[in-house]
Amino acid sequence: MKQMFETVGKITYEGPKSRNPLAFRFYQPDEMIGGKTMREQLRFSLSYWHTLCAEGTDMFGSGTMAKTFGEKEPMAVYRAKAYAAFELMEKLGIDYFCFHDRDIAPEGRSLAETNRNLDEITGLLQQLMQESGKKVLWGTANCFGHPRYMHGAGTAPNADVFAFAAAQIKKAVEITAALGGEGYVFWGGREGYETLLNTNMGLEQDNMARLMRMTVDYARSIGFTGDFYIEPKPKEPTKHQYDFDVSTVLAFLRKYGLDKDFKMNIEANHATLAQHTFQHELTVARINGVFGSVDANQGDLQLGWDTDQFPTNVYDTAMCMLEVLRAGGFTKGGLNFDAKTRRGSNTPEDIFHAYIAGMDAFALGLRIAQRLLEDGRLDEFVAQRYASWNSGIGADIMAGRASMEQLEQYALELGEVSTNQSGRQEYLENIVNQIMFGA
Repeated sequence: MKQMFETVGKITYEGPKSRNPLAFRFYQPDEMIGGKTMREQLRFSLSYWHTLCAEGTDMFGSGTMAKTFGEKEPMAVYRAKAYAAFELMEKLGIDYFCFHDRDIAPEGRSLAETNRNLDEITGLLQQLMQESGKKVLWGTANCFGHPRYMHGAGTAPNADVFAFAAAQIKKAVEITAALGGEGYVFWGGREGYETLLNTNMGLEQDNMARLMRMTVDYARSIGFTGDFYIEPKPKEPTKHQYDFDVSTVLAFLRKYGLDKDFKMNIEANHATLAQHTFQHELTVARINGVFGSVDANQGDLQLGWDTDQFPTNVYDTAMCMLEVLRAGGFTKGGLNFDAKTRRGSNTPEDIFHAYIAGMDAFALGLRIAQRLLEDGRLDEFVAQRYASWNSGIGADIMAGRASMEQLEQYALELGEVSTNQSGRQEYLENIVNQIMFGA
């Protein structure tokens, strides 16, 4: 098989003092952390769209990098992308990949032709997966890029668009199942509104729920056993998207009786666009039993859009992995690098530099998170802060034994709250720094 990245060999661990730019300094796949290897804890995944398709275009300029891999005919280009994907995964030691249907095969002149294209490339992917042992973390359908979806897909005002989206999702689910995918994601790229002056929000949300229910039922009927995810995002490209954040999505799922069918695929950059921290969104998912998978990237807080940068902020990766470990680790989810090199980082080697940086950052985050748990001071402080709920009036409230009248009488006898313990935020932040940087 022709190599697409001939200048780069297998990326190996060389330790933190290595000056080799094409080596891991912190990611050591077989190192045991919390009872599992790093490889098992992190479950890294390559994003097909950014890595094999994104060419550096933005709203102000054309592409700066070619992703045709020397081919010209459309199907040949997409076959080359598949070979390039598996070469990258092999050289980086990544076990999984994620894809949209339109990432892996070109759209034809009709839905039937598009499906034939997908079938051909799916066969190639199955062959490459069998040869390499690589797996699909999750698949999805791109129901936002084509002009037919300019007003949404499942939330479109036109029933024909809804029907086309359903047909496209049906095929994407079939492909994901055929490839043994461990999950299927809904991301409502244009499921929202630009203005309420022309929007029937109630009907749009009802229809989105109908489409999700139909998808789940069909997928289970063909033997798909993976998880279903919703990926929250507040805006961009739509002014307001219905999957704004984890809390909003939870309310939607519970309203329509879908909460037992879906978990969350949480992206760091989407969290900050919703004015939350990455850790906040992970925590909300964890405490509500819907933690599933992670899109590993970061945004630029000085920019108001989804920059999808490779994650290098170790504070963020540490807090992410702290929540992942508290959730019991990944089951069918993982860390998908929904990230792309910067427009000016336009060489094939830059793809490797980016993945190495992201994988090293999460390896550091995993080590730090495990040390924070083993150190125990954070958990101990939180337990002591809420200790009043373990006995006395707190225990009565928790057990449902206290009425409003009884609480009033308790407060009257109390007179005033005599102590209110310090939250000691700065002390706790310093503990994190000690764990991160201490010898």
